[in-house]
Amino acid sequence: MLKHAYAIILAGGRGERFWPLSTAHQPKQLLSLVGNRPLIAGAVDHLRGLIPSSRIIIVTNVDLVAATRRVLPSLPRRNIIGEPVGRDTAAAIALGAAHIRARDPRAVFCVLTADHVMGDLPIFRRTLKKAFDVAGASHCLLTIGMQPKFPSTAFGYIEAGPHLSRPGRGSRAFSGVEVVVVKRFVEKPNEATAARYLKTGRYFWNSGMFVWSLDAFQEALARYQPPLRRLMKHVEATLGTVRYASLLKAEYKQLKKISVDYAIMEKADNIVMVKGTFAWDDVGSWSALEHHFGKDDRGNVIIGQVEHLEASGNIVVSRHGLVALLGVDNLVVVQTGNATLVCPKSRAQDVKKLVEILRKKHHHDTL
Repeated sequence: MLKHAYAIILAGGRGERFWPLSTAHQPKQLLSLVGNRPLIAGAVDHLRGLIPSSRIIIVTNVDLVAATRRVLPSLPRRNIIGEPVGRDTAAAIALGAAHIRARDPRAVFCVLTADHVMGDLPIFRRTLKKAFDVAGASHCLLTIGMQPKFPSTAFGYIEAGPHLSRPGRGSRAFSGVEVVVVKRFVEKPNEATAARYLKTGRYFWNSGMFVWSLDAFQEALARYQPPLRRLMKHVEATLGTVRYASLLKAEYKQLKKISVDYAIMEKADNIVMVKGTFAWDDVGSWSALEHHFGKDDRGNVIIGQVEHLEASGNIVVSRHGLVALLGVDNLVVVQTGNATLVCPKSRAQDVKKLVEILRKKHHHDTL
């Protein structure tokens, strides 16, 4: 096990792109979309042999704490932390970091997401171990960039700069891993821009995985996000007291929603990247299932009771009863007990927009 190593797993998302299977009461991280275990249980399993369960912190919505504890009975109850309201990833990480600091001010911690699916786990664990070594030996903010496999428009990108040649303390920590200075982060591109990025060989998918020392993280918050630094101080001061819950609600009401990329990573000048060469998928929409399930002779991904005639390239999920397709191609069809989704595969990312419309029209029984 790595000394002073902790993990924060972010699990507060609603998984709206996986509606109607994913709902507010059972979002995608609690579903067994890939394999036979909930995604969040897989995220904990990824850390086996590196970080003990006593040092894995889950940050979720307060309404999901009980359900998350049922899925993860091996984690201590205090390790599953509920946010009173969602304020995006920067606040969630600051909250988790405050809990870590109360236990170990010398900690180095990684930030992972509950809905990522990893392959080549020995490579992932070696990469993460080296990332901990680098973050612990140098005062940097480290991210893991994934070698792009195709010109995706669903991910942000990281432009890699020169190799990091002066690691500071403990130069041996950099052996066996490729570490580069980050030149810039770029937003999700259009297809032509993504293709151009791929040709240069300098751009990597922004995985949303990070490794930082507490000192480096707190310094970045103090410099770029003072309200989040104050949140850490106030949380740590009230942990274990009757004031904790009320203070957390009051603090969160004052926070702006901001991702950690905007809050820190796109501002700081000490960002480095470890290149990830393991298999990785953030399972962002229904179309991602094509990467994890076999296809029939017409290219259909079939999950559940489904029959089809002259239908090709579809993704079909049936949780209740029979779904029959006739003469249709390249659709996503998802049938649950009280809702059915039908959309082109090319529009799978837009399911979130549909959910917003349903919410405004008060279709809460399906959400």
